[in-house]
Amino acid sequence: MGEEEAEAALRVCRSKSLYRYYGLNPQGETSAFEQEFADFIGVPYVVAVTSGTAALHIALSALQVGPGCEVIVPAYMWVSVIAAVVNVGAIPVLADIDDTFCLDPDDVARKITPRTAGIIAVHMNGAPADIVRLSNLARQRGVFLLEDCAQCVGGSIDGRRVGTFGDMAIFSFQLNKNMSSGEAGAVVTRNERLYRRAVAGHDAGYARSASSKIELNDLDACGWGRGVRMDELRASILRVQLKKLPSTIQRMNQSKYRIRKTLEMNPNLSLRRIDDPAGDTGCFLLTTFRDATTAYAVNDQMRRLGIASTSRESSNVILADYGLHIYYNIPALVQKIGTDHRGSPWTLEENRLSSYQYGKGTCPAADDLFARSQLLAIPSCLSTTDEDGIIEAFQDAIDRAHRPTEKADFTSLPMEHLVDLDKAAVEAALSSRL
Repeated sequence: MGEEEAEAALRVCRSKSLYRYYGLNPQGETSAFEQEFADFIGVPYVVAVTSGTAALHIALSALQVGPGCEVIVPAYMWVSVIAAVVNVGAIPVLADIDDTFCLDPDDVARKITPRTAGIIAVHMNGAPADIVRLSNLARQRGVFLLEDCAQCVGGSIDGRRVGTFGDMAIFSFQLNKNMSSGEAGAVVTRNERLYRRAVAGHDAGYARSASSKIELNDLDACGWGRGVRMDELRASILRVQLKKLPSTIQRMNQSKYRIRKTLEMNPNLSLRRIDDPAGDTGCFLLTTFRDATTAYAVNDQMRRLGIASTSRESSNVILADYGLHIYYNIPALVQKIGTDHRGSPWTLEENRLSSYQYGKGTCPAADDLFARSQLLAIPSCLSTTDEDGIIEAFQDAIDRAHRPTEKADFTSLPMEHLVDLDKAAVEAALSSRL
């Protein structure tokens, strides 16, 4: 954030016209942002909304997902993905992840049933999923593909932006994203019919003409709107942020791959598979260790060395502790808590054939990666000195964890993780705490 964003916001405030469709002195910020973002992504249609969560709801509604439908979702995502499926009355079906930390196309293929309406592919932690295979699979099996690009705005595969492979895609511009107005989102598509439905859904339930006039006679788009229109204030900030995005990504990518280059030479860890490093936005670094004990020991030592953030859940975190990004950490999912007094959608007659469990163990490949993988955020403002500090901390922490003459220090681990350690380690840890 800089003075450019402040000036843009102030200009809108001075106009006294913060609503996108009319006002005292309309600025056209939201429409301009939609066009600029469409040009950047490479699609003809964009609908700007209030959040990534709202974008998911609008996209699923445009795709006419509802009771009787199953939607395949990854074990590693943000809770909003599953919430959107549940809120439209459909049943989420968990699929495992592979070493991209995104959907495993092979497991997705196994999870498709006659009730499957579509797949939501989430481009997690700044790098694309195996989206070409997933796109081909969706077409072959006759189901939709919705891309969740919330954490990967600006990412690409072979020069083609994420968000252009599926029937629709969504983006988020919340605080943690590559470009931000605090909270906002967008729905994108190449399909005009889906676009008109999305416009209706994000507004009052009706499509609009090129001049923004409500069109009551378009019965295909007619429905019940959610009123999640983006305002002019956020759009003005996002227009500035979009111009900065390429340089922001370049800085993150440069820092990340300088750190990765050193870590690649270390036999005591493995790195996330990146199918196209040039299309990685660089905002997160994922490292995987031989077992959970080593992962927690490395993580704890790095935090002791100052590679940490205020919240344990925001950076330098073991994925198993990554809150509502992990399927079995979502109580409402595991317990199948409904959206109304009937327990919808789990208890609906239309969904009677869709019986699934969501507890830990449902996705074993993901569970294994969660337990022994560490996530580190890569800001766009790291200096060479900062990068050197991260590299040195990694090396120190890994060396300590693998010294045969030195016992790992488990005393700082949360008690719930002690069950994953061997008996002698548990007893030692408990003794030291007592």
